[in-house]
Amino acid sequence: MIRMLLAFVLGLMLVPVQAQETSVGIDHWQVEWPNTRPRDPALAADGRVWFVGQTGDYAAVFDPETETFRRYDLPEGAGPHTVYITRDQEIWYAGNRDAHLGRIDPQTGAIERIAMPQGQLKDPHTLYEDSKGRLWFTAQWANQIGRYDRDSGEIRYVDVPTPKARPYGILIDAQDTVWVALFGTHKLARITPDMQLTEIELPRSEARPRRLAVNACGIWYVDYAEGYLGRYQPLTGGFREWRHSPAAQAGPYAMAADAAGRIWFVETHPDPNRLVGFDPDSERFFGVSPIPGGAGAVRHMVYDPSHHALWFGTDTNRLMRADLPPMQAPAVPAQAATADRGCN
Repeated sequence: MIRMLLAFVLGLMLVPVQAQETSVGIDHWQVEWPNTRPRDPALAADGRVWFVGQTGDYAAVFDPETETFRRYDLPEGAGPHTVYITRDQEIWYAGNRDAHLGRIDPQTGAIERIAMPQGQLKDPHTLYEDSKGRLWFTAQWANQIGRYDRDSGEIRYVDVPTPKARPYGILIDAQDTVWVALFGTHKLARITPDMQLTEIELPRSEARPRRLAVNACGIWYVDYAEGYLGRYQPLTGGFREWRHSPAAQAGPYAMAADAAGRIWFVETHPDPNRLVGFDPDSERFFGVSPIPGGAGAVRHMVYDPSHHALWFGTDTNRLMRADLPPMQAPAVPAQAATADRGCN
């Protein structure tokens, strides 16, 4: 018990880190439909990139080989926040403004609409699949986390105990534990496969975690309010935090982990936005790069292991690919977040 307490206390230390200003190459393509806020891409097995137009009520797919787009119109007023591709290559989106999940037939464009239970889960936000193929999703303003079973059609949900906690970013680790960033408060949520929820307080009450990533060292979060990158280690309960920029110059939002376990995030307060890398082994920031076109905000991004790149959309109506620097560490399982494995 004493050793665990000591580890927790030491983990609260905030570690200032000097950045290494090696830039990252970023390619970008103008999305054909103006002022539609393309966001939240997902990678298909055929190498194409899906995304949604939040203010345009569409999903679209981009072929990097031909540099062409195809649009799929969604129900009017859908207000999609996320597109997600399951392991069996079904295309799903979250109908944030119209209380539904939707499955797209990529051949015909037909939409299967899954309505939320009456009065519950009114604003599906971000999706993630567990090992059984069930879709978990956050509902920010409903203050709930939902789960849709694609086999049975059952929808279950759990309420977040803290009022106005605003569940936002979500991921699932290798043990099928669900992790959620509670953007309206200084907490994470941990949910077991049988939907038991535990809230975990971050070290600072001013923190506002927004998105999450996972590597072999733990669960990572960005603190949108005060500009920190943080890590929670589930086995020890310890935290570590690092700051790249002062709060007024930060606003970290989208984040992802690459195959070497390095963490990437976007600072959205600067104009242009900045892509920032972090190496957990050396505890150094690196690869700091301005995003073409300013970006407005990068809200979500996904790692492409086939090309060692990040894909993201921007509020300035672009789809982008950041080609990352070569990896100098061996690849680690993308969802193995339960063991410390010698992490700092």
